[in-house]
Amino acid sequence: MRSELNAGKRVLLDPQSSILDPASLDSIPNPQSSIRILGIDPGLRITGFGIIDKVGQQLHYVASGCIKTPAGDLPERLKVILNSLGEVIAQHQPSHAAVEKVFVNVNPQSTLLLGQARGAAICAAVLANLPVGEYTALQVKQAVVGNGHAEKEQVQQMVQRLLKLSGTPSPDAADALACAICHAHGGLGLGALATKGFRVKGGRLI
Repeated sequence: MRSELNAGKRVLLDPQSSILDPASLDSIPNPQSSIRILGIDPGLRITGFGIIDKVGQQLHYVASGCIKTPAGDLPERLKVILNSLGEVIAQHQPSHAAVEKVFVNVNPQSTLLLGQARGAAICAAVLANLPVGEYTALQVKQAVVGNGHAEKEQVQQMVQRLLKLSGTPSPDAADALACAICHAHGGLGLGALATKGFRVKGGRLI
């Protein structure tokens, strides 16, 4: 995994983060007919992001990675999330954003901090004039795995299969990509995905 250091922030990119395999570019239709979606899995310590193109009913991987905030004051950490996502948006030019909703944690303080990180992520999208879709973790897992209570490993495996990735994305990047996939299909569930040749068993695509 490659890291980029800049102004106190660290953005980790998954190995697949270059725009597809050059050999496969000829098979992708005119990008003007596609929709590019940025999925965000917010977190104060690690914020995952994933970008996909939806061309018709087909999904194509573009990039993914993680934004890691340094230890320090809350405002500075939120600034890192805001600025880093702003850079991702400027580089990849998505037309939509999808953000996972905050769940209520046992620890109220943790829930509050997560909510603030989520707010910074939404602000980055709104500042770029992107429409923002919001989905619960249950909706995302249902859309991608077919099981709203799937484990993180199942989400990672399904994202890898659906996007034809050469390796397994990190948990945070996988959650962000899953959120983008959910948005691409309107949260309608596994039946809306291009799953020809696969079948579902125990929440897994086989």
